[in-house]
Amino acid sequence: MAIFQAFRCIHPATGLEAEIAALPYDVYSREEAVEALQGHARSFLRIDRAETQFPASVGTYDPCVYEKARELLWSMVEAGEFVEDKEEAYYLYELTMEGRSQTGIVGCASVDDYLSGVIKKHENTRAEKEQDRICHVNTCGAQTGPIFLAYREEEHIQQVVRQVKETPPVFSFVSEDGVGHRGWKIHGEDQIEALSKAFSGLENLYIADGHHRAASAVRVGQMRREQHPDFTGEEPFNFFLAVAFPHTELKILDYNRVVRDLNGLEASEFLCKVQEHFSVEPLEERQGPGEKGQFTMFLEERWYLLRAKADILSQDPVGGLDVSLLQEHLLGPILGIADPRTDRRIDFIGGIRGLSELERRVHQDMKVAFAMYPTSIEELFAVADAGLLMPPKSTWFEPKLRSGLFIHRIGPGEP
Repeated sequence: MAIFQAFRCIHPATGLEAEIAALPYDVYSREEAVEALQGHARSFLRIDRAETQFPASVGTYDPCVYEKARELLWSMVEAGEFVEDKEEAYYLYELTMEGRSQTGIVGCASVDDYLSGVIKKHENTRAEKEQDRICHVNTCGAQTGPIFLAYREEEHIQQVVRQVKETPPVFSFVSEDGVGHRGWKIHGEDQIEALSKAFSGLENLYIADGHHRAASAVRVGQMRREQHPDFTGEEPFNFFLAVAFPHTELKILDYNRVVRDLNGLEASEFLCKVQEHFSVEPLEERQGPGEKGQFTMFLEERWYLLRAKADILSQDPVGGLDVSLLQEHLLGPILGIADPRTDRRIDFIGGIRGLSELERRVHQDMKVAFAMYPTSIEELFAVADAGLLMPPKSTWFEPKLRSGLFIHRIGPGEP
């Protein structure tokens, strides 16, 4: 059964939430992060991407970068720009985008639940990306970016959520991208007990987004355990910051593909090969796929509708995913993209950028683009429940959780 508990939150001082909150560190390149910080002196991105405080000659992963992150974080606490709660609490975090809202519980998940598989994942992680956040969490002595968890909707949790949302929020603002953010503090003993009990009745929690942040937080917890062999299991480093959402409120967007060349083929040869496993129909205008098993493709200034033929469809949780069908029957055998995680000829574009971004990339530096039908949350659960992993870049969640609104102190690292 899942452990998801209240914690002593560090959060922005009242009125500073909009100034401090920032998109996750990994949605920016270094250059984009520097640009995003212009005119935003309190943005948490300074802490998440502290290399922005140095000239380009200083490496992104230089030890001084993580020391700067720690300095910035705790100087803001000392200055009163962040406030630490004196009691343990949960928070509600509501995000509203284009008229659709999702409300999650902010709390701390268990390192042991991650290690035992109670918290299920659907993606592999890369060691070098883990190491960056390991250094960040360990040096700062705090988890600063929440992991995005999902759970199968549970009525007892929703009852508490409805009750709390009848009270005034502790913060409310709209970020520059038009997303609304509201938060409520849950510190009544009865409500805390009700939520803790309801979560303990869940068989599993699922990582929706933030696999690298989760793996890094867990590794830091293991490191602290090694440093403190007399640990009791109750220390803050045994838990990691997360926001848990009911699956019924989540929306996954498409995660699209662009490829640099046709692997030595002429366009006509390529289209002929594609028709071995997909029907191909020219379209009169730009459009995305309308259902599972469909793809739209932009090639030579024209859009095409591709439908997977019956002989390649599969009931396998991974093999039946649209991203798998495209990879196994087109990108791999025809375009020579053997490993999409490492091949520099392929790039991935989140659906939030729209189909026009696919056209722009083809005009700029790519040859062909593929628009995907979004993976569903039920497909994500099925893959995770089977103990399998999705292909890379299978899901794109929107809206993104902001960093800096909720921070979990785990204590200083070893000198």
